[in-house]
Amino acid sequence: MATTVEPTRSGGARAARTRETEDRILAAALQSFGGKGFEATSLDQVAAELGVTKQTILYHYPSKAALLDAVIDRASADLVTTFDDALAPAGPGWERVEAVVRSVFRLALRRPELLGLLREVSRLGPPAATRVAHNLDVLVVRARAFLEVEMDAGNVRRSDPNLLLVSAYSTVIGVATEVEVLRAVGIEPTLRSTVRRRQELLAFLRSALVGG
Repeated sequence: MATTVEPTRSGGARAARTRETEDRILAAALQSFGGKGFEATSLDQVAAELGVTKQTILYHYPSKAALLDAVIDRASADLVTTFDDALAPAGPGWERVEAVVRSVFRLALRRPELLGLLREVSRLGPPAATRVAHNLDVLVVRARAFLEVEMDAGNVRRSDPNLLLVSAYSTVIGVATEVEVLRAVGIEPTLRSTVRRRQELLAFLRSALVGG
C-alpha cells in the first residue's frame, strides 16, 4: 500500500520565510530603483538596508538584472490590480477616465516608487521597457477599446487611439509625479494642492478629449 508523505511543518515554515525574504528584497529594490534609479542602486546598498548579505539577494535573484525583472513583474501586477479595483465601481464614459486619474494620484501620494519605476524603465529602454509593456498590455488593450467605443459614440473626438493613449499617459504621469519633484526641493504637497492639481488635469483632459 502506497504511503502519502505529508508536507512537514518545517518545510512550510521554510517556504514562508523564503517568500517573506523575497518580498522584503523586492520592496527594498523597488524603492531604490524607483527613487534613485537602476544604475545608482547597488546590491550591496540594498543588502545593507535589509540587514542581509549581498549573497542572500543573489541566492534569490542571481543578478541585478534578474532582480529588476522580478521588481517589474511584481510592480506590474500591483498596477493592474490597482486600476482594476479603481475601475470596478466606475460608471461608463468619463467616469472611467476620472477613476484612472484619481487612482494615479493616489499612487503618487501613497506609493510613489511605482510611478518612479515606470519613469525609470522608460528611460532604460529595452529589455526592461519591453517587459513592462508586455506586462501592462492588458491595460493598454482595454484603454484602446474604451477610446474606440467612445469615439464611435461621438463622446471623444476622433483621433489615433494609440497616439492619444501615449499623450494621455505622459500627461497624467507627469502631472501626478510633480509630488516627488516638490518633495525633492523641500516642499511637502498638501491634500488641497494635490486635489486642485488633479482637478486642473481632469479639466485639461476633458477639453483635449471631448473638445468643442
